Amino acid sequence: MSISNLDPECLQIMSKSPTKVPPTAAVIFGATGDLTHRKIVPAFYHLAKNDLLPDDFAIIGFARRPKSDEEFRKDLGDALEKFSHTKPVDQAIWKKLAERIYYFQGELDDPKAYQKLADKLKKLSQSEKIGENYLFYLATAPDYFGQAAQNLAAAGLASRPDGTRHRLIVEKPFGEDLKSAEELNRTVQGAFAEKDIFRIDHYLGKETVQNLIYFRFANAIYEPLWNRRYIDHVQITVAEQVGVESRGGYYDHAGASRDMLQNHLFQLFTLTAMEPPASLDAESIRDEKVKVLRSIPTPSLDFLQKNVIRAQYGGGFIGNKAIPAYRQEEKVAHDSLTETFVAARFEIDNWRWSGVPFYLRTGKALAAQFTEINIIFKRPPEVLFAASADDRLRRNSLRIRIQPNESISLNFNAKVPGKSEAELVEMDFLYKSGFDHYLPEAYERLLVDALVGESTLFTRSDEVEQAWRLVDAVRDSWRKQNARDLPLYACGSMGPVEADLLLEKTGRHWIRPKEIST
Repeated sequence: MSISNLDPECLQIMSKSPTKVPPTAAVIFGATGDLTHRKIVPAFYHLAKNDLLPDDFAIIGFARRPKSDEEFRKDLGDALEKFSHTKPVDQAIWKKLAERIYYFQGELDDPKAYQKLADKLKKLSQSEKIGENYLFYLATAPDYFGQAAQNLAAAGLASRPDGTRHRLIVEKPFGEDLKSAEELNRTVQGAFAEKDIFRIDHYLGKETVQNLIYFRFANAIYEPLWNRRYIDHVQITVAEQVGVESRGGYYDHAGASRDMLQNHLFQLFTLTAMEPPASLDAESIRDEKVKVLRSIPTPSLDFLQKNVIRAQYGGGFIGNKAIPAYRQEEKVAHDSLTETFVAARFEIDNWRWSGVPFYLRTGKALAAQFTEINIIFKRPPEVLFAASADDRLRRNSLRIRIQPNESISLNFNAKVPGKSEAELVEMDFLYKSGFDHYLPEAYERLLVDALVGESTLFTRSDEVEQAWRLVDAVRDSWRKQNARDLPLYACGSMGPVEADLLLEKTGRHWIRPKEIST
């Protein structure tokens, strides 16, 4: 069943924003890049397929390579055949969309190119009846974000006070530390109004992430337990099975802390820990997320050295594929101290979470590819079962699987048939079997929200800066350690032994994903 066939009540539950976008011209900067081919254009195709784009809609690809409209359309069509998550591609729908895709050659640092773009958009607005509603997507190298925003403003293409929609999507990474993020915010906000800036993190577009708010606040059985009285600790894991592959040049500068901790992990962290918002509007939800980050005091050097682990992967195999050691990857320094794995403990200094540790970890070349939030409840009193349960009376836990195979699982103790002992059992809810309608990809949802001006699933400037404050503290502690080497972990493992000890020293352990549970 497609989204367009759902009844209005169901659509309202899925999204607060209108499901049909207004006539718009979307301009993709970096149009010949990987992100455009893999994610952005396939997302537009699926929106068209589900009747969520108007007839008066156009896409302009902005890039420096010489290319005709037809060549650009063919490149995108070939990529769609490869990267569409539904097969086969509906050629009639793609043909209709492709006819409204155009190519514009220009340099990102050339102000004259933006003036020519403005002229092209004006002519297109008249012919396609899209008015002056524009969405600009910066799918470029981060170095161009501020400059592109300024050039758009100089060409009269930024925010306007008359209500005309001129919106800007900015990809991650948004800055590389707190100082650069603050400078970029000032630059972009000098060109576009904050309400028209959409800092994208595709994790927020995942249906399971969005469901966190509904799961917590629409169910009376969980929210009363969501606090320090009942929860022992929380684990959030973003595990990648691949190494750095062709991204060695970027990754050796960024590392896991900048690439994943500052954005994806902290996004899941804040949604898990936030207080009930005053309403479901964007600012109310984002206010509560920022409050979580503000409630984490900047950790001391001593705390960070005891509670943050970094490591690199060594050589090895994942399945039948050989993975070189990180320092042997292309464009990686042979003496690199860049972390490919990070595990950290954070604590929130507020009434709900005081004393409850949040353990965050992410890494490359790990045993499995998955993203999970695990809520570990306190151990129940064992006085009734002391003679028979021994150590089998385990803590209850709630597993929220973000990807793949989106699901929510509750673990609880049950009596083993025929024996006087308890065993941990699991009760599952699987998204694919629980709902029979179309499950949109993250970029599809985020593009629709940006097109209609719904900013709930995008990060606000103060949220970005608060996340960088914490990551800067972590990275500063590493610089002060003056380490000459890093712990290594085997490819296909779940990280270094030091990460296990981070929990084991307090009597805890990492929850293993289902795929590799023993």
